[in-house]
Amino acid sequence: MTRRVLGSQNRTLWFWVFVGPFALGLGVFTYIPLGWSVYLSFFDAHNTVTPSDFVGLGNYTAMLTNDAFLRSLWTFLVFSLFIVPATFALSLALALMVNRLRRAQAFFRSVFFLPAACSYVVAALIWKMSLFNGVRFGLANTVLGWFGAGQTAWLGATHPPWYWLVIVTVRLWLQAGFYMVLFLAGLQRVPPQLYEAAAVDGARPGWQVLRHITLPQLRTTSVAVVLLLVINAFQAFDEFYNLLSDARGYPPYARPPLVYLYYTALGQGQNLGLGSAGAVILALIIGVVTVGQARWFGLGRKED
Repeated sequence: MTRRVLGSQNRTLWFWVFVGPFALGLGVFTYIPLGWSVYLSFFDAHNTVTPSDFVGLGNYTAMLTNDAFLRSLWTFLVFSLFIVPATFALSLALALMVNRLRRAQAFFRSVFFLPAACSYVVAALIWKMSLFNGVRFGLANTVLGWFGAGQTAWLGATHPPWYWLVIVTVRLWLQAGFYMVLFLAGLQRVPPQLYEAAAVDGARPGWQVLRHITLPQLRTTSVAVVLLLVINAFQAFDEFYNLLSDARGYPPYARPPLVYLYYTALGQGQNLGLGSAGAVILALIIGVVTVGQARWFGLGRKED
């Protein structure tokens, strides 16, 4: 009996020994809360997670007709229009530069990837308190002062809305290195024979090779990066909450869906039913957008 348990024959037992704790934690801390959130979305749940007043689709109707929630979706759209192409271009450029290095490639790969290990909360606080704090001795205002520019309130409800610059730069710094690594993995899979054949055919190094060789070979990686960027844009919370939560005259179009749902479910009203309905709607939107993008770009389609 001992030999059978400890031996290589009973692989199913060892599978559950190693996978079981992870599966249990995933079920207890992820799937059960998700299911309970869907359950709460059909009830009038004020200040309780065990409601009894069934309202059906009332919470969904209220959320879809709520101007604040609709504005939060517009905030996501604006944020994604800024951050998705900026991160894509910067991470691809970094990957191309690092891939061309003959020495210290591992060093620069680690340096550019290091911000991805930083906490979003810590990075947001650094941006808020040191770089763009809006006071005279802040780094951004100090640099502008060298060129004779006046003091700027970066995080207030100003026109133009300078807070977008702060939000986009902190997210760009945090995630560009991660997607650079994905592009590097794709670049290292491009057969060098393609570049040799292009050189023989007279292709010029630079834009011509990038357009006709590199980018087509990175098509699958590029689609995956765009999908991940859009999903991460939907999940934006830390930088918006930590940068703008205590700003006077909170900008009405600077509150993404997760921040709005946080205040709905855990704010003064603690309307958990309405917040859960908004979370379900947001999850459905993410799923529809992701599937639509995958089908549009042909992800998983066999290439000729």
